[in-house]
Amino acid sequence: MKMQWPPVYNPSYFPAPDEPYWNRTLETMDPGEREQRVILPKLQAQLTYAYENSPFYRKKWDEAGIKPQDIRSLKDFEKMPCVTKEEIRRDQVEYPPFGSNLCVPPRELARVQGTSGTTGKPTAFGISRGDMARIAEAHARIMWGFGVRQDDIVFIGSFFSLYWGSWGALLGTERLGAAAFPFGAGVPGQSERGLEWMKEVKPTVFYGTPSYSLYLAEKARAMGIDPRKDFNFRILFFSGEPGAGVPSTKKRIEETYGGICIDSGSTAEMAPWMADSECAHRKGMHFWQDIVYAELVDRETHRRVPYGQEGVTVYTHLERNSQPMIRFWAGDIALWVNDPCPCGRTYPRLPKGIYGRADDMFVIRGENVYPSAIENVIRGIEGMGDEFRIVITREKTMDEMTVQAERSPQADPAIMPALKSRLAGELKSRGLRAVVQLMEPGTLERTEFKAKRVIDQRRIHDEITGRK
Repeated sequence: MKMQWPPVYNPSYFPAPDEPYWNRTLETMDPGEREQRVILPKLQAQLTYAYENSPFYRKKWDEAGIKPQDIRSLKDFEKMPCVTKEEIRRDQVEYPPFGSNLCVPPRELARVQGTSGTTGKPTAFGISRGDMARIAEAHARIMWGFGVRQDDIVFIGSFFSLYWGSWGALLGTERLGAAAFPFGAGVPGQSERGLEWMKEVKPTVFYGTPSYSLYLAEKARAMGIDPRKDFNFRILFFSGEPGAGVPSTKKRIEETYGGICIDSGSTAEMAPWMADSECAHRKGMHFWQDIVYAELVDRETHRRVPYGQEGVTVYTHLERNSQPMIRFWAGDIALWVNDPCPCGRTYPRLPKGIYGRADDMFVIRGENVYPSAIENVIRGIEGMGDEFRIVITREKTMDEMTVQAERSPQADPAIMPALKSRLAGELKSRGLRAVVQLMEPGTLERTEFKAKRVIDQRRIHDEITGRK
């Protein structure tokens, strides 16, 4: 298999409508053969290109005493140092706006994207025209894998801003040949108008965050609209939050809309972000390794963990010529396997999805707690609503976790004491000691983007008391 790097894809290519694979050869190839014939050559080409064109990587790898020619196997690649968000941000402060990792001249850029900066300084991404075409190709291929076809209408219900998610969904939809319905989100009154449009146009595919889909369903019911009967969604795919990989949330979305719930997405730095995505069988997200090479690594050694074990996600672009990320420490926590998937693809899978990011985890009295574990409990109880918050406080030296949740509008208010007792018991049975506050529907703030589920007030307590 002769390889051109970076690859150039035929924009007029489409599989037959009944073909389950966009690229059957690549997607069903023996994993060992794919690693040797496809992934390793692409990786070596990407490394050589980055060393020659990126002062950022040349300096980093020279300081580590490693060169691209030293990487003769994927095992060798584990010696390469990881890159963090903080490094990228510092580099962009020193070399604004894109940092010293922009490998193409500005005239070759087609798009400027970026992070929201909600957890620090925003990160700027400069994307070349060639990379835009490759990102579109990757997203189309993966969307095809979970069942989107040319006769679909894809409702994109997320912010059109620097945020990559909406644009990736739009690029993939257009490349795949489906009809894009880029409705957006975040404008006052947008949700109500969106529900009217969905009822009228009846798009067949939904994209957004899990929280937003459940928020829209709540709004719909208040307007007398049944999301399952009055809409026409057969596929709902999501990014931005771990919710679509949480079993009870996935079940709730599927029961609400009557379509299949697809979990996808890695992190904005790694566009095409859908290179982590489920197929139509929904047995956990695949790592589409010949597009973005993903590793699950040990937190301390940064070496790959064996299949069947839990690790932290590290990602490497294999097709980017503008601003490649190489061994990017994304910090997602997951467990991976290489068991066969019913779809026939031979990529590693995350059977439990992504639990959350390493920096989402919090520690209560020595116990590691992931918000997604609490979400799974709440949304698995009939009569509970969709909104919840986790409030962490500190009294003297003792941490306290309070779980605030709402009853469903359809649930009888008389059962609230029983719901509260059951939620407390379910949490306790999973080793999660919490004070439960059960609230009336509509009490907690709603969002059209990423829900803020954890409110950690311990830092405020420590500042007041002078505790270090």
